Amino acid sequence: MPSPTADIGLIGLAVMGENLVLNMESHGYTCAVFNRDTTKVDAFVTGRGAGKKFVGAHDLKDFVASIKRPRKIMMMVKAGKAVDDVIAQVAPFLEAGDILIDGGNTHFPDTTRRMKELAPKGIRFVGSGVSGGEEGAFKGPSIMPGGDATAWPEVKPIFQSIAAKVKDAGGAEAPCCDWVGPEGAGHFVKMVHNGIEYGDMQLICESYHLLKEALGLTPAELSGVFSKWNKGVLDSYLIEITSEILAYTDPETKQPLVDLILDTAGQKGTGKWTIDAATDNGVALTLIAEAVFSRCISAQKEERVAASQVLAGPQVQKAADRDQFIADVEMALYAAKIVSYAQGYALMAAQAKASNWELNNGGIALMWRGGCIIRSAFLGKIKEAFDKNPKLVNLLVDPFFAGELGKAQSGWRRVVGAAAASGIPVPAISSALAYYDGYRTARLPANLLQAQRDFFGAHTYERLDKPRGQFFHTNWTGRGGNTASTTYNV
Repeated sequence: MPSPTADIGLIGLAVMGENLVLNMESHGYTCAVFNRDTTKVDAFVTGRGAGKKFVGAHDLKDFVASIKRPRKIMMMVKAGKAVDDVIAQVAPFLEAGDILIDGGNTHFPDTTRRMKELAPKGIRFVGSGVSGGEEGAFKGPSIMPGGDATAWPEVKPIFQSIAAKVKDAGGAEAPCCDWVGPEGAGHFVKMVHNGIEYGDMQLICESYHLLKEALGLTPAELSGVFSKWNKGVLDSYLIEITSEILAYTDPETKQPLVDLILDTAGQKGTGKWTIDAATDNGVALTLIAEAVFSRCISAQKEERVAASQVLAGPQVQKAADRDQFIADVEMALYAAKIVSYAQGYALMAAQAKASNWELNNGGIALMWRGGCIIRSAFLGKIKEAFDKNPKLVNLLVDPFFAGELGKAQSGWRRVVGAAAASGIPVPAISSALAYYDGYRTARLPANLLQAQRDFFGAHTYERLDKPRGQFFHTNWTGRGGNTASTTYNV
């Protein structure tokens, strides 16, 4: 058998897999490739990979044998059972010290499980989030690896060479890839990235809806608004592509294509996983939850059309001052975006504490500054916040962001009020404001809620005039007795 020549192998030649290995090859690496449907291997090696440093294989034994030790093999397959199936098929050909990398959108507990299952066999497992879509995979994605830390020195040169690059605080070029943490930490951070992506997209859609309904702006005019916003505090990939989408004309009908697209949104599950993690950790992830549920209600198209004929609502009130309303919506979007990231970072802090992980929050912000879908100039300020105070409990109380929210909130409040008065749904923008107001309120009405719980269930309560940790029960009616329920939180 000839000597192994490949620096890394990849299983799964769908569009992301193809683009990743083309990216690796363009940076000087020889890549072995395998796909369950071997015709895809031949089509790739003789097509997009023709004349390049690729080693195609038709069976896993030959594929593994073609890779230099310690072997580095990246799987780009559908999350779930497919990953377990590939691991079961390839593991018999691996040796102690070899590295398996899952680059798909895997649920982070599965990555933790797989790492622990493979460790006794000496196989080092890495779960790596990869963001940026097919273009990012080809030109430079954001890569978020975690798992067996001993694998990092082996995969670091490849991953950091193919990742997107941004300028760090000193002006030097920094890769949007660094080690995230143990077990499923890499996939967890990618999951939170996707949750924030849900939030960003919903906030942009609500802003579009407000400007369209309250000002009657055309898609072309809206494109101009988003293009202008992209030169200010909202400078980001999603704002940029929104401007391009709104400017696009359907070749067939000559109408703005956005007006012809059915208003039902799809989702693949990472938003739901993010909400599940938030409820597990007791984190108020209200904005991202509203973004997920907004996709759910959008899918009820037929019900909504029928309800629109039955349920009454106010007439849309056209904004009197066009420029002021546009400025207000910009500030509402900006402020709500800050809240979205604050909630995402709060979730990462809670999961890190629960899992005993050490996460570098500033480093994560740097990884998200380029290559990924939520990339924006805004993330540089988040990195600065955590660099100044690594123990920052919530992004909202960082001096810079607290100041920005103070400046933005007048417009933010006017927008939420105008939306309510006109019956225009803005669940993400308004839930962000409610979270902000709740977080800054020293005394909430949960005292009454605790009294209610104690009244009907003897669940007890704490008192302001007694030390924390002491619990009390009241026989509110004189008929309930003095026996209290045990105290616990789900």
